Amino acid sequence: MKRVVVKVGSAVLAQNGNIALERMRALVDFLSELHKSNEVILVSSGAVAAGFTQLQLDRNILQNKQALASIGQPVLMNKYSKKFSTHNIITAQVLVTAANFRQTGDITRIKNTVDTLLKSRVIPIVNENDATATEELVLGDNDQLSAYITKHTDSDMLIILSDIDAYYDSDPRENPHAKVLKVVNSIEESELQKNVSPNNVFATGGIVTKLKAASYLLACGKSMFLSSGFDLTDVKSFMLDNNHLGGTLFTKES
Repeated sequence: MKRVVVKVGSAVLAQNGNIALERMRALVDFLSELHKSNEVILVSSGAVAAGFTQLQLDRNILQNKQALASIGQPVLMNKYSKKFSTHNIITAQVLVTAANFRQTGDITRIKNTVDTLLKSRVIPIVNENDATATEELVLGDNDQLSAYITKHTDSDMLIILSDIDAYYDSDPRENPHAKVLKVVNSIEESELQKNVSPNNVFATGGIVTKLKAASYLLACGKSMFLSSGFDLTDVKSFMLDNNHLGGTLFTKES
C-alpha cells in the first residue's frame, strides 16, 4: 500500500465565483477509489473561493483574503465531509503553514497526527492556515506546501491536479505545436526562475510553482505526477490502471 498526497488547486475547485461542485464530486469519487488500495492525503485549496460564496470582499486586499479563508474553511470541509460520507469515508482537517515545516517539533506532530488518521483509514484534508499565514496566499505556495507534506509524511508521491494538464516543451497557450513531456527526470534552473502566471482569479500559482514542487521532490528522491483536475481521465489511468496516457511524471527513475 502506497501513501499518496493529492493536491487540488483553486482553479479546479472554483467556478464563476462558486465552488465547482461537479468537479469536487468527481475528485471525491476518484480519491475514494484510490483510497481502496492506498493511503490518501488530500491537500486542498479553495477556502478563499468558498468564503467568497458567502461574503463578496475584494480579494486583492490581503486581509480580505484571510477573512474569506476563515469563512471558507468550514464551508469547504463541510462539502468534502458530505461527499466522502457517501463512500463511508471519514475525513479530518489538518491546518498547517509553510512555517510549520521549518520546526522539527511541528513536523513530528504533523506526521504523528497524519499517521494516526491514516492508520484508522481516515483521509486527512490538509489546508493552509490562511487566517494566520500570508506566504501561501501571496506566493502560491500551496504547491510547495503539498511537496513539504509529501516529504515529511514519508509519502511515496505527490499528485497535482490543476488547470495545467501537463508540463510542455513550450507554452501551449502560445505554441499550438507544444508537446507534452510525459516523463521528466530533471528541471532546468531557468524554468524555476520564470514569473508565476496564474490562470484563475482564485489561483495564486502557475506552472512555475508546480515545477518548484517537483524539483524539491526530485531532490528528495520522490516522484510527482501533474495532470488535469478538470478531466480526471489521465490521473485515473495512471493511478488506477497503471497506464500513462497523459500528464507528466517527474521522477528520478528511468
